[in-house]
Amino acid sequence: MAAISRALNAPTVVEPTEAGRGLWSWISVVDHKRIAHLYFMASGLFFLMAGIEALLMRVQLFAPNGHFVSAELFNQLFTMHGTTMIFLAVMPLFIGFFNAVVPLMIGARDVAYPRLNALSFWLFLAGALFLNSSWFLGGAPDAGWFNYAPINTSTYNPGPGIDFYAIGLQIAGIGTLMTGVNFLVTILNLRAPGMSLMRMPLFVWTVLVTSVLIILAFPPLTVNLFLLMFDRILGTQFFATAAGGQPLLWSNLFWVFGHPEVYILILPTFGIVSEVVATFSRKPLFGYSTMVLATVAIGFLSFMVWVHHMFTLGFGPWVNSIFALTSMIIAVPTGVKIFNWLATMWGGHVRFAMPMWWVVAFILTFTVGGMSGVMLAMAPADLQFNNSYFVVAHFHYVMIGGSLFGIIAGLYYWFPKICGRLMSERLGKWSFWFTVVGFNVTFFPMHFLGLIGMPRRIYTYAPGLGFTTWNEVSTVGAFILGVGVLLLAINVVVSAVAGRVASADPWDARTLEWAIPSPVPPYNFADIPLVRGRDALWVEKTHGDGRMLPAPAAHDGHAPPGTVHMPRPTALPALLAASVLALGYAMLYRSVWAAVAAGAVAVYAIHRSMFTPDPGEFMRVLSEPGELAAQGGAH
Repeated sequence: MAAISRALNAPTVVEPTEAGRGLWSWISVVDHKRIAHLYFMASGLFFLMAGIEALLMRVQLFAPNGHFVSAELFNQLFTMHGTTMIFLAVMPLFIGFFNAVVPLMIGARDVAYPRLNALSFWLFLAGALFLNSSWFLGGAPDAGWFNYAPINTSTYNPGPGIDFYAIGLQIAGIGTLMTGVNFLVTILNLRAPGMSLMRMPLFVWTVLVTSVLIILAFPPLTVNLFLLMFDRILGTQFFATAAGGQPLLWSNLFWVFGHPEVYILILPTFGIVSEVVATFSRKPLFGYSTMVLATVAIGFLSFMVWVHHMFTLGFGPWVNSIFALTSMIIAVPTGVKIFNWLATMWGGHVRFAMPMWWVVAFILTFTVGGMSGVMLAMAPADLQFNNSYFVVAHFHYVMIGGSLFGIIAGLYYWFPKICGRLMSERLGKWSFWFTVVGFNVTFFPMHFLGLIGMPRRIYTYAPGLGFTTWNEVSTVGAFILGVGVLLLAINVVVSAVAGRVASADPWDARTLEWAIPSPVPPYNFADIPLVRGRDALWVEKTHGDGRMLPAPAAHDGHAPPGTVHMPRPTALPALLAASVLALGYAMLYRSVWAAVAAGAVAVYAIHRSMFTPDPGEFMRVLSEPGELAAQGGAH
């Protein structure tokens, strides 16, 4: 009868234990928590692939006149490493955290648009698979992750690699843009009663600002990629100087996106660090209002600094001076955050579990990256630093010492909530020291390589230039770092299967996600909670009876007793993403009929999604309404 009822689009009552069985349940998933698992698995795989590409490059640069890989393959490795790390690893890992905890932190049962959320993941995966299939279908992109014109034009790069770049990033980027819209609407509209904007956890604030940055920054990249596709597929000349085009058009549009992208990759880390510091210092976050203002200021200023990537292109002293000034100003709100984290720890009862270890490592390494960033913001100095390994050292200290260390801190912190088990502290410490030592041994020498003149993007170098020793040290450090990352991956897999079972609130934390069981039921909250202050769970621990009170709500007369209304799983998002992937290959091979067929499937999936309403299904809760403590409650 259940199958017939589903076929007729009639709401059915399902048990929570029925969710998540079999391959089809993953293809048709719309639950934000399970989508988070998909993001973590896919982006983790691409992260390991990008790491292997980096190790191959370091082996090539270990000694002068290296012949481990060819110049052509080195350019492909260099391009795919950067593109994969930024678009297919770090950013999707953060989106995994968005999905895993943001609805829980604001007291919601799901995101605002569950189907769109699923479509976002499948488009990301489709774009990532399309881009990486280039290794087997004629050659990977080889013009750098920034893909500058005119190197990316058919005249200078006739192979299919740049087509894979343009189409693959377009597909994945559409998914990311949808994510930004979804989480902006979710945070603004689905907060639990009593949770005003200034009662939101700092991580939610950083996700809110990041979502705005995604919505505003990705359109310039989308336009850029469309112009490139027109040039390469339709024969237009947007970036060809001889035909009246402008190569600098690509650079400006790319960095109008590219520098906000840096903050899309770092702002969520600031939120993670804020949550971990407050929890493990057993204190409210110092200067909460100031931290919120600093987050908004960083988001605003991130659109006013892009020309510092192009100081050497001859814009003139006035333009360079203005953007040098804004590039230095943006360091101020970032410095405010570091001060507030230290002030939160000062006088607190700091507990050094693994999340806190990674936070301390983040603060130290990110500060180093920030100081070198201020050096690069000085236009006269940038004339010397530009295009050298000093820049490579800087952005790795920001991206790895910043984003990656923050991701690992968040992974240790929320792993109990995501998987219901604790990660191994012993294995975590081994991973920590290998990763932190390996990271600094790898990238700190690159400052010296840049200062003595080693250029970026070269696949080999002559002996006697003074580059050899530091490149040898850096390559050894890369393998130490690789061991640390491998130990982290082992810790994740082993802990997910056989880790110590976690309670609902193993850290004695402060925010709403720790008020419900670990792992979280499919419906999140049996009753939407009533928020009575900032750090909602901590307020109930210190001023209540340790339980979150249910918010007054009108009873849904159509809901059977003891159930909640949830969206129904559907495979339409996966079908639409598959059709877009097929359309990408049709464009790559210039096949009109294949494009028409793929487009027809896409139109069908869109029509079904838009005009077939989702009646949802009623899911039975595991406890009586209002008894959140019985689900796990406070620790």
